[in-house]
Amino acid sequence: MKKRYIAAALLMTLFSFQTKAQESEQSKEERMAWFKDAKLGIFIHWGIYAVNGIDESWSFHNGYITYDDYMKQLNGFTAKNYDPEYWAKLIKESGAKYTVITTKHHDGVALWNTKQGDLNVIDKTPAKKDLITPFAKAVRKEGLKLGLYYSLLDWSYPDYPNFLRNEKRYKEDDKRWDKFTKFNFGQLKELAAYNPDLYWFDGDWEQKAEKWKAKEIRELLFKETPSTIINSRLQGYGDYATPEQGVPVNKPKDKYWELCMTMNNSWGYQPNDTKYKSLNQIIRIFVDCINMGGNLLLDIGPKADGTIPEEQVEILKGLGKWTNKHAAAIYGTRAGIPFGHFNGYTALSKDKTILYLYVDNKPNGPLLIKGLKNKVNRAWVVGNGTKLKTDVVGKLYWSKVPGLLYIDLPEHVQDENVTVIALQLDGEVDLYGDAGQVIESN
Repeated sequence: MKKRYIAAALLMTLFSFQTKAQESEQSKEERMAWFKDAKLGIFIHWGIYAVNGIDESWSFHNGYITYDDYMKQLNGFTAKNYDPEYWAKLIKESGAKYTVITTKHHDGVALWNTKQGDLNVIDKTPAKKDLITPFAKAVRKEGLKLGLYYSLLDWSYPDYPNFLRNEKRYKEDDKRWDKFTKFNFGQLKELAAYNPDLYWFDGDWEQKAEKWKAKEIRELLFKETPSTIINSRLQGYGDYATPEQGVPVNKPKDKYWELCMTMNNSWGYQPNDTKYKSLNQIIRIFVDCINMGGNLLLDIGPKADGTIPEEQVEILKGLGKWTNKHAAAIYGTRAGIPFGHFNGYTALSKDKTILYLYVDNKPNGPLLIKGLKNKVNRAWVVGNGTKLKTDVVGKLYWSKVPGLLYIDLPEHVQDENVTVIALQLDGEVDLYGDAGQVIESN
């Protein structure tokens, strides 16, 4: 009898553990739902580094400039033309569903009214105002999701061990580290008051999770905002992956991911960096992310006075025209069909009954899809509704191998950047993936 009781107790414990794990995963799915559907976000790197147009924080850390000379930029950070309402409207116009702004980079300069010290734009710069609060209000007014970037490390804080690339303040000193941890948690509590939809951490590589108290950080943030999500840069305590700059060649293993990428080669404002990607290149990169089920977090770097460079405004507006036209084939879509079936990028509707084809070049003849078992009930050009002619070639009645689906795409309906075609299938997408058949009887 005792053995049965123990066995039953063990089963109940196991069931309880599995149930909690399922509830936790379901909770994550609920929290990540908007992110999965959003597809496009705008990253904002803004700080004193815009004054001289140099690398944010890294320029002094790597010894390209002295720390004192770097910090002299505090005197030129005016934000006099800062218009958070315009920023939010422009971001919305681009088609983005969320935005992430740097509240503090590795240089330790806070853009909000922190009470954890005086290294902030209110006390140390001519701006003399909180820059995050009005932006948060403007973002919410436009119906966008708010993300806050925060550097876990702080190369300016006197009790943080690391300083320059080849110079540390100390190696082991529990008292000083505890002081820094208290400071870090103090600032995070302040940011938690904004109830952000997303936390975008950076700098976690310098310490291990236990030292950062990553688990406790996560608990603190979720206590304040149970619905928030966290990027991967919290030493294993995040919700989604954040590959940087380079578009993944293969679909990432993570269920949720986002590519963060600059418009030129710099995160912050650098007037000498004129190597901007063209609108066409950015749209094609965006489509690549959609094809693999991910998001694009595209960066802008405002000037020290708060104006956004004209080149960046032009790209955001151009991107907005394309996203507005092709909204049905962007938001809420899921990763497309495997390469080999179509010579290009694809995506699927949530119910997998609409197949979207992204045509990023001028086709030389009809488009081709291989291995599609479904019947196509209707084909049209997204954005103008033009119906397209389809033709199945080579389907033999006795074979399980689908025929070749050809789609005519007249030149006059093609988009100047990327044309999108929608195929309404007769059910959930069904693909043939075998090597073919040998004729044994005809």
